[in-house]
This record gives sequence, structure tokens and C-alpha cells, in this order.
Amino acid sequence: MKIMIINGPNLNLLGKREPEIYGATDFETYLKTLKEKFKDSEIHYFQSNVEGELINKLHEVGFSFDGIIINAGGYTHTSVALADAISSIKTPVIEVHISNVFAREDFRHVSYLGANCKGSISGFGLKSYELALLSLL
Repeated sequence: MKIMIINGPNLNLLGKREPEIYGATDFETYLKTLKEKFKDSEIHYFQSNVEGELINKLHEVGFSFDGIIINAGGYTHTSVALADAISSIKTPVIEVHISNVFAREDFRHVSYLGANCKGSISGFGLKSYELALLSLL
């Protein structure tokens, strides 16, 4: 299977940013572990802090990959444009969050993306990505 993981704003700071919420491991280190565990899958990775670049990546891979895992960060709660991009593509998308968004601020309880995704996973730390991958397999 060909899977794209897309991370949004501030996720380039994993391992440094608020480790009590997001953990102490950077995503590149975790990605190596994920690729090792799922050797039969072709896992690609893209991160951007720019909304338009995330939309462009969804358009680029949304008709040729077998699955997309997206953690849109703060854009989850604000971006109609990302929601529209997800609804415009054929590849199934799983929404992922490292923290339990429902145990945090009220604004994080709303996802503009979720209704256009196959499913949503939150609150399991970086393991949320593994759970999303398993659901696509």
C-alpha cells in the first residue's frame, strides 16, 4: 500500500514543543520506527506550516495513493479549505491527533475535516498514526 502522512503547522517541532502534551520524540525518528514496522507499505511523509501547501499535497496524492493520514494541527479547527480539499479527492483520509483534543480547550472539540474523513483518531500519542495506518490496511 502507498500511504501519505501529512502533518500541518507546528508538527515540525515535535519532540521540542510542549513534550508534556506531544511527547519527546521528533516525527522523523518516529517515522523510521513506523516504516520498519510496516515494511510492506510504502510510507511517504510531508509536513508544512502553510495551509495552501497542505491543500496542494492533498490534490497531488489524492487520486494515486491508497490512503492519507493527516494531522492538520490547528487547521483542523479553522480550515474550510482543507475540508473541501479532502472532500474533493478519492483517496481515503484518516484524521489524526496526538493529544486527546476533547480533553483540551473547547475550540479543539470542533473539526472541520472530520466529516470528510473515513475516520478520526486522537489521544494515543504518536501511536495514533500507527492506529490510522492499521485502519487503512
